[in-house]
Amino acid sequence: MPHSSSSAPRDSSRGVRLARGASPWLLPTVATAAVSLTQARRSGRWAALAVPATALAAGMLWFFRDPDREITQGRVISPADGVVQSIMPWKDGRTRVAIFMSPLNVHVNRAPMAGTVTSVEHVPGGFVPAFNKESENNERVIWHFDTELGDIEMVQIAGAVARRIVPYIDANTKVEQGERIGLIRFGSRVDLYLPEGVEVAVEVGQATTAGVTRLDRG
Repeated sequence: MPHSSSSAPRDSSRGVRLARGASPWLLPTVATAAVSLTQARRSGRWAALAVPATALAAGMLWFFRDPDREITQGRVISPADGVVQSIMPWKDGRTRVAIFMSPLNVHVNRAPMAGTVTSVEHVPGGFVPAFNKESENNERVIWHFDTELGDIEMVQIAGAVARRIVPYIDANTKVEQGERIGLIRFGSRVDLYLPEGVEVAVEVGQATTAGVTRLDRG
C-alpha cells in the first residue's frame, strides 16, 4: 500500500478527481462503453449494448468521484459522507458514531484528526447490508490513530455491495486532519469512536460530509 506524508497539502480547491482503487471496476465498464459506441453504427447488437454500457460507465464515474474539500477546523471531523445511523455510548466511556454511506455518497474516507496511524487491521467477515445490526460482523478494516485526544478508533465496514476496502496508507504514517486514507467501494458504513468526555455535535439522521462536518462540540 502506498504511503502518505504529514506534509501533504490540505484540499483547497473545488476540483473533482477519481478515487484511487476504482480502476478494477471502472476500466472494464468504460472500455466496454467505448467499444460499443465505436461499433454501434455497424451493428444493431452493438447499438443495443451501447446504451446500458454507457449508462453503467457514467454511473461508475459518478460513484468513484473524489471531490476536493475545504477542510473544517475542529477537533474531530467526519471521516465519511453519509447519514448518522446511530450514536451509542460504549462501556469504556467512548461514544460510537456510526455513519451509513449509500451508493450515492462519495466513497473516499478521510482522517478524523491529525496524528499517526498506529495500526490498520483487516478483519474478514460477512457482507450483510450496512444498515443491518449484523453488519458489525462484516468485512472491515480497523484503524487506530494516535492524536492529541489519545487513541482514536475508526472502522470501515463493507456492505452487501461494497466487498472491497482499499486503505491508502500503512501503519506508522503521519496524517493531516481530513487527509484521504482509504476507499470503500459502493455502499457501506464507517464507525468512529469518540474518547470519553468528548461531546457529540451531530444527531441521528443528520447528513455528514467527510472533512467538513464537525463531530465534536467544543
